[in-house]
Amino acid sequence: MSIESPLVRSRGLVKRYGDRVAVAGIDLDVARGEAVGILGPNGAGKSSTMRMIGCVTDVTEGELSVLGLDPRRDGPAIRERLGVCPQEDSLDMDLSARDNLVTYARYFGYPRSVARERADAQLEFMQLADRADSRMDQLSGGMRRRLAIARALVNDPELLMLDEPTSGLDPQARHLLWERLFRLRRRGVTLLLTTHYLDEAEQLCDRVVVIDEGRIVAEGPPAALVAEHAPREVVELRFDSDDLDAHADKLDQVGHRIEVLPDRILLYVDDGDAAVPAVYARGVSPTGVLVRRASLEDVFLKLTGRTLVEA
Repeated sequence: MSIESPLVRSRGLVKRYGDRVAVAGIDLDVARGEAVGILGPNGAGKSSTMRMIGCVTDVTEGELSVLGLDPRRDGPAIRERLGVCPQEDSLDMDLSARDNLVTYARYFGYPRSVARERADAQLEFMQLADRADSRMDQLSGGMRRRLAIARALVNDPELLMLDEPTSGLDPQARHLLWERLFRLRRRGVTLLLTTHYLDEAEQLCDRVVVIDEGRIVAEGPPAALVAEHAPREVVELRFDSDDLDAHADKLDQVGHRIEVLPDRILLYVDDGDAAVPAVYARGVSPTGVLVRRASLEDVFLKLTGRTLVEA
């Protein structure tokens, strides 16, 4: 029995812009039907990696195969089989929701009648059928984001690439979009996405890849990464003062590790309820205390020393 080749396979993938190395040797596989999230701070190499996979920019060094084809030689053939939703929606503001999809579908050579059928099917799937005739200025940000994803689906892509799919959306719009993407996963659509929202990666992805300074520093299922890199619980401490280092100095050896952030101190511990009395016993009196389970954000802090979203 043969093993199916991955839809995306890279080995030693490198991207340089002049003297700057954006991607410094990435090995990545994305299997058919898998949802993979690429995480990293600004400038880590996420977008450059996605642009090479999407055949938008050339590979500097290394091997890259997308849908079994070589982007250096087969870029147009690959792009015909991809669905791409960039961070900026780039929808035509002068067209209706339906006409945005029909126009895009026509680029793939579909007759107008087929393009309209595909457009209407995706509008229905994205719960936008009642807004088919609406112009862009009549749609909310969440609606426009769903429309951008609907546009990326009109050619029935084998791989759907999403760059920050819910950036800037309110919580209700984010959760609605998550539900639609979850349904795509259930249909077997392969997803490759970047996100600044770690809860989004936990909700949508079978596997996450953490990139820092152009290299993969960890990858695996979200729960497995948390179990591998973080203790069971985290105690968050908040204070009125700005001198958090002075408080942190008193908390040495309370738990496995201390992380001092601009607005709070994190204690990584096995038992949060037992750690809180130890904090007060050290003469530290926070104005706010929260005990929670460890998350992907804690893994990211440990691996990169930075929060995912940086000013």
